[in-house]
Amino acid sequence: MHLLNRFSLSGKRLFITGGSRGLGREMALAIAEAGADVILTGRDTASLDATAEEIRVLGREAFTLQADMGNPGECEAACLRALEEHGPIDILINNVGGRLVNVPVQDQSLNDWQRIMDLNVTSTFLCTRIIGGEMVRRGTGGRVINVSSVSAMIANRGIGGRSYETAKAAVLQFTRATAADWAPHGVTVNAICPGGFMTEPNRRWSREHPEVISEFVKAIPMGKFGEPEDLGPLAVYLASEASRYMTGAALVIDGGYTLW
Repeated sequence: MHLLNRFSLSGKRLFITGGSRGLGREMALAIAEAGADVILTGRDTASLDATAEEIRVLGREAFTLQADMGNPGECEAACLRALEEHGPIDILINNVGGRLVNVPVQDQSLNDWQRIMDLNVTSTFLCTRIIGGEMVRRGTGGRVINVSSVSAMIANRGIGGRSYETAKAAVLQFTRATAADWAPHGVTVNAICPGGFMTEPNRRWSREHPEVISEFVKAIPMGKFGEPEDLGPLAVYLASEASRYMTGAALVIDGGYTLW
């Protein structure tokens, strides 16, 4: 097989959570460009429709499911509907997540804690159980890509909401454990651990807490935040045959932030 052909995703189908904006959008577009059809989930119908149209311009099929994947009931229903209406699914990207709050541990409510856990961890579990589980049962292999964070490995400076670090660390360990279980079935499970990327949530942080963003940038050896499109090629690699012998890995993409 020609080297570049190993990156082709022709004939594959992707399910991605939070796929209409930010890092999710860029990964969805990259995987579509590599040949896959895409099922997008998100809360905002307008951005879902806009990203789906961008995918169709690339010559691929695109389907949208409006759902709050941080709500376990909606998340489960969206996964089951995707399999029923658009299956089989070959690639799963658990992308949805976020910090959402900036409060010290001693001031964080249980409701807020649970909300962040559901958004980051429970959604990853449910999608993996339902969609990844179907890959295992089908017996023809598959790819699961979980979006964790460098925050799974460090405590971020100058910001509260430690539920986020905790949740992303849980995603990372869930990735490793599931990878071990599913390796005999040909389903690989890997994690991407992004550092600072100038997504819409970080633009909001830069407006509301500019000192946090400023301090973060100072600690990046490359001296800048990443661009969302920088994640696309990595997602294609993990989704393709090129990464067939990689599972349980955590790939850091952070401009060197975690080196210091």
